[in-house]
Amino acid sequence: MWHGRTVSVILPTYNERDSIRRNIEEYFETGVVDEVVVVNNNAAPGTSEEIARTRAREVHEPRQGYGYAIRRGLQEAAGEYLIVSEPDGTFLGRDALKLLAYADDFDVVYGSRTARMFIWRGANMGLFLRWGNWAVAKMMELLFNSTNLTDVGCTTRLIRRSGLERIEPYFTVGGSAFGPEMMLLTLLFGLKVIQIPVNYLPRVGESAVTGDVRKAFVLGLVMIGLVVRYRVRSWFGWRPPLARARRAA
Repeated sequence: MWHGRTVSVILPTYNERDSIRRNIEEYFETGVVDEVVVVNNNAAPGTSEEIARTRAREVHEPRQGYGYAIRRGLQEAAGEYLIVSEPDGTFLGRDALKLLAYADDFDVVYGSRTARMFIWRGANMGLFLRWGNWAVAKMMELLFNSTNLTDVGCTTRLIRRSGLERIEPYFTVGGSAFGPEMMLLTLLFGLKVIQIPVNYLPRVGESAVTGDVRKAFVLGLVMIGLVVRYRVRSWFGWRPPLARARRAA
């Protein structure tokens, strides 16, 4: 619990059998996390057994895709503060404290992996990924006149329950571009957003996306298309219905 509010951590898992147990334990070791919800997204054999050795709660999402897994986890979690991350060894559980330190003042706290002093030796954050994520984030910042953004692909983030309730009905992405869509919706709804640097470590095992330069490049194009589509639609008068109602009020 953090300042009287419950804290949930949502971890999607597909190929993290060898790292997930330690990652779950790191979150509970902070002393502020009330529950960890692990979403089994057709995970590797043996993953459920590793989860069962912890205090985490496992749920299953049969639809394949990062976005579907996160959306299911957000539905299942009970906390007032909702932290999303990945249990592949690239993020530290203790950084939950860093996100929570800003939660009293902001609706959403996004992590960023692009600060050099927080990128650990051996982490998969070469020039292409680092500057590619930075460039798309700056594109989003410019087009939406937002707060300072430096990483569009970081999967570690925190959102208040009240903020989630406003944007959740408008989630459409089930794949790897879910993260940017969530960022775009928080900006369109005018939520108070900040992005802060988090630690980024070498992955345990190989990523299904960022481990392949071609897949990472294609995902980058998808993210750019998503940013442009949301911006163009808003220029032609599209707003989420709840946002229109709030402006009218």
